[in-house]
Amino acid sequence: MPTLYLIPTPIGNLEDITLRALRLLKEVQLIAAEDTRTSRRLMDHYQIKTPLISYHEHNKLARLEGIFEALENGDVALISDAGTPGISDPGYELIQEAIRRGVVVVPLPGPSALLTALVASGLPTDAFLFLGFAPRKAEPLRALLQGVADLRPTLVFYESPHRLLETLYTLREVLGTVLRWWRANSPSSMRSSSAAA
Repeated sequence: MPTLYLIPTPIGNLEDITLRALRLLKEVQLIAAEDTRTSRRLMDHYQIKTPLISYHEHNKLARLEGIFEALENGDVALISDAGTPGISDPGYELIQEAIRRGVVVVPLPGPSALLTALVASGLPTDAFLFLGFAPRKAEPLRALLQGVADLRPTLVFYESPHRLLETLYTLREVLGTVLRWWRANSPSSMRSSSAAA
C-alpha cells in the first residue's frame, strides 16, 4: 500500500537529518516540498535525484489531486523548508485527506524548531502550549495573550526576527513579569556576563 512519509528536514545544519530520512527521500517516487529551491540544496548535498514538486500555502489545495495520483503509483514524501512538515506550514490538509482516503501516513522523527528551542530555553518543559505563528498585528496578539495569560504551561509560538522586539514588548505589556527569563537571558545580558567572566 502506498505511503505518505512526513520527513523532517534540517533546521540549519544539513547534517541534522536521519539516515532513514535520506534513504526514503531517495526511494520515494515524488517529494512534495514547501519550496523546491530551498529543498534542492538539501537534495543536491546528498545527491538525491527524486523529482520535486512545490507544495506551499498558495497551491496546497490545487496540488492535492496530483499528489494522490502519484500515491497510486508509489510512495510520496512531504517535506517543509526546515523542520517537521505540518507544524505551522503546509501539510495539514494533505495529511487529513490522506487519512480520509485510507493512505498510510508515516511520520519520521527528526528536527523540530519548536522542540529544539523549548528544550534549550530553560523554561519548564513538562507542560507547554504551542500557539503557531504569533499574529502580525498588535491587537490580535494582545487578545491572544490575554486569552492564555492565566494558563500554567509554558507558552511557545513562532515569530519573525523582524518583529521579535515589538512582540516581546507586547508580551511584557500583557504578561508582565512572566518574561523574567527572557530579560535575564537576552543576548545583551549574555554578552555582559561573558565579558565579566
